[in-house]
Amino acid sequence: MRDRAMNQPQVAVGGGILAGTIEPGTTVQSFKGIPFAAPPLGELRWRPPQPAPAWRGVRQATMFGRRALQRRVFDDMVFRSRGMSEDCLYLNVWAPIGARAAPVLMYVHGGGNVAGDGSEPRYDGTSLARRGIIVVTVNYRLNVFGFFAHPELTRESPQQASGNYGYLDLVAALQWITENIAAFGGDPARVTIAGESAGSIAVSALLAAPLAQPHIAGAIGSSGSLLGALPPQPLADAEHAGSTLATTLGVSSLAQLRALPARQLLHATRSYAPPQFCGTIDGWFLPQAPLACYLAGAQARVPLLVGWNSAEAPFAALLGRRTPTAAAYRRTVRQRFGALAPDVLQHYPAPDDAAVIDAATDLASDLFIGYSTWTWASIHAQTSGRPVYRYRYAHPRPPAHPASATDAAGAQHPPARGAVHSADIEYFMGTLDTNPVYAWGSADAALSQIMQQYYVNFVATGDPNGAGLTAWPPARPDDGDRWLQLDVVCALQPERHQARYRLLDTLIGATLAR
Repeated sequence: MRDRAMNQPQVAVGGGILAGTIEPGTTVQSFKGIPFAAPPLGELRWRPPQPAPAWRGVRQATMFGRRALQRRVFDDMVFRSRGMSEDCLYLNVWAPIGARAAPVLMYVHGGGNVAGDGSEPRYDGTSLARRGIIVVTVNYRLNVFGFFAHPELTRESPQQASGNYGYLDLVAALQWITENIAAFGGDPARVTIAGESAGSIAVSALLAAPLAQPHIAGAIGSSGSLLGALPPQPLADAEHAGSTLATTLGVSSLAQLRALPARQLLHATRSYAPPQFCGTIDGWFLPQAPLACYLAGAQARVPLLVGWNSAEAPFAALLGRRTPTAAAYRRTVRQRFGALAPDVLQHYPAPDDAAVIDAATDLASDLFIGYSTWTWASIHAQTSGRPVYRYRYAHPRPPAHPASATDAAGAQHPPARGAVHSADIEYFMGTLDTNPVYAWGSADAALSQIMQQYYVNFVATGDPNGAGLTAWPPARPDDGDRWLQLDVVCALQPERHQARYRLLDTLIGATLAR
């Protein structure tokens, strides 16, 4: 019997030799759990990522590394990683066997900067790699370990910065890719960064970060940006929040904070959540407010494929437990928006009870993430000089499979009225079969094939268009700023809601020079 190691693909990277796996039934090789930075333990807690130590011999890269420390906050997350740890800075590579100068996709997981992992089955890179690109998923520090600022941390930093350690991890991953991806058959000059939700917000941050810009050839954002409702904090505000947490923990020095058990720190954040973990305008990773950066055209000037889903937030996110009647909707809007309520009701009308769920869903979705994503697309189209391809994902998930009425956490999965937050991930990544909760059908599979090909075309060329696909022109304000509706039947649609987003500029307080 042949030695197992003889059947393993091997590559030599900066740290040493890696032995991976050939994915069953495919011509894709994978390498999992690759360290791209030193474990951020002890004195490296709350420091920028340091180079990963080299290893001797052949390192087995057949299992995912540990995921970042996190609480269980999202019931749809399933992990293949080997537990949790502060020692979490690992990435995973899926590459076609025999690839030469293949384009590369680095995918950043979502989870609100407090949860998630590159091992989640929905992010598996096998399907996209079978189409000719290299896929990399990456972990980054989360929660208090990745986005904690403190005056002492700022003072000890040569850059006088603190608070963006998770984002700096992503920069380190990009640098690792630049230096090592050729060993897997990849082209370091063609790296597209992508992500959903917090991952999309991270992509918008990386485009604004001078440290990351030289490594980026293109960007894909799904449902989120830091332009709008979820901006990073000024450094002074982030330091104040960090000092408050330290006081809560009963410690008075940075040395004491670094000596605290990781689980104690994690437990202390149960009531300490975003915006504290939305990143920091630290003067280094983010030299200026991202909005100002994008308006000045100082972001990475690369092609952008960007959009969001039709039902990002449920109507209850606005109405709470109120019965969805027209009267309750009007009352809620008046209570929340005061003097601007008539304008809100004009742009999100619900003249009768039958219209309330749709109107409240639209408003809640835009306030949550739609407006911020639109702002990113709109400004980048105006100031980057590069094409922006906008989409709206509208296909609802199918009902839960009868054998999976609940997920592993016991959560119910009723049919959705629209495409809920994160519903697009398995379609874009080609991972429907990794999610047993839903009764996927032939229409879902066909749409996933289309969406994967748009992704792959964009990663390869900066243009999603290709043979057999509905034409997808870049957005142009002078012709109505069209976007592609991704559904069972894909179709180009005119932008019908510009006035809504301009109103939200006022509501959310963004001053946009348009």
